Amino acid sequence: MGGVGDQLRLMTVHAHPDDESSKGAATCARYVSEGAEVMVVTCTGGEAGSILNPAMDRPEVLADMMGVRRAEMARAAEILGVEHRWLGFVDSGLPEGDPKPPLPEGCFALEPLEVPTEALVRVMREFRPHVVVTYDENGGYPHPDHIRCHEVSMAAWEACGDPDRFPLAGEPWQPLKLYYSHGFSKARVVAFHEALLAAGLESPWAEWIERWDETRTDPGTRVTTRVRCAEFFPVRDQALLAHATQIDPNGRWFSMPMEMQQRVWPTEDYELARSLVGDPAETESAEDGDLFAGVRERVLTP
Repeated sequence: MGGVGDQLRLMTVHAHPDDESSKGAATCARYVSEGAEVMVVTCTGGEAGSILNPAMDRPEVLADMMGVRRAEMARAAEILGVEHRWLGFVDSGLPEGDPKPPLPEGCFALEPLEVPTEALVRVMREFRPHVVVTYDENGGYPHPDHIRCHEVSMAAWEACGDPDRFPLAGEPWQPLKLYYSHGFSKARVVAFHEALLAAGLESPWAEWIERWDETRTDPGTRVTTRVRCAEFFPVRDQALLAHATQIDPNGRWFSMPMEMQQRVWPTEDYELARSLVGDPAETESAEDGDLFAGVRERVLTP
């Protein structure tokens, strides 16, 4: 693998449209600006999502959630400069209540694992990513589609380079690294909260911190790689706002001044979960990280 003129390729795998803009969007925009090719894969259409922006809570929007969310995703991909693929599965919804109702028949979370795995392997073998980003085993949060996204991503990672697995899904291709995206660590939330209070501003994070379950695993303790991408936070926010049904421009996401965000936490954070490029300790930099560390030499060196 490698040769002059080869292009670095990054694939991020998400459960729903808008996940790509709230998890790692600035990283994607940074790598696009540096000449890498980036593809976002969305496993479901987000059909079961609620309208979370009061300005979009209109009957005609609700009647065509699938069409609206597809258009929102197309706009977000354009803003980020990424390629995009729909995997084509049906949003499972987030069951609520006690006891929780059963998931709807035919939804993504209930698909036999081999079915979405083959679909993702097909896209992987077509795009040939060097690095894959997905969710950890907890899904980032326990939405059934996020957990299934993790399971499918890991199964596709294992199968993609194996010529005996899914032989009709394209020529085998082995990605070199796989990361989990970790957004809301406790340290990040506390840092934002304290910075807002120090500036004499109201913090929307106080309730989160008060209700933080101390028995819950803090994803921040698992971070291996912090990618500096603060200059692309405005692009991230534009992509978020493109998902107008899901993102309230007056909500928590936008309560903190941009300059403060960039200063207080200028990175997006990841956990290296799989690597075929040597000892992670030799290739990873926790505070000035690069998802392509150890990959560049293989791909760009003749």
